[in-house]
Amino acid sequence: MSFGRNPHVAKAEAEEQKAQSATDAASSERGWREAARQWDRAAERETDARRRQEYTSKAEAARANADTPAAAPSAAEEDAPRVPSKLLN
Repeated sequence: MSFGRNPHVAKAEAEEQKAQSATDAASSERGWREAARQWDRAAERETDARRRQEYTSKAEAARANADTPAAAPSAAEEDAPRVPSKLLN
């Protein structure tokens, strides 16, 4: 771990990426809720008020994404090849 870096920011961004690439609504919701939890942890750890507010607003946005039902994929999206989640990094 690096000194002076907030490790929860990278974890929250990774969870958001997982939630966006999720194939079903339940795993997408879980991903957004986990991202919100990580953003909250990042905000708790942050000493800069501006960044703390930014992380808090990102947590609220992630919760809003979790609460909205995912739209059903269109026929064109279903036929498109999917990128495996292991290739995200």
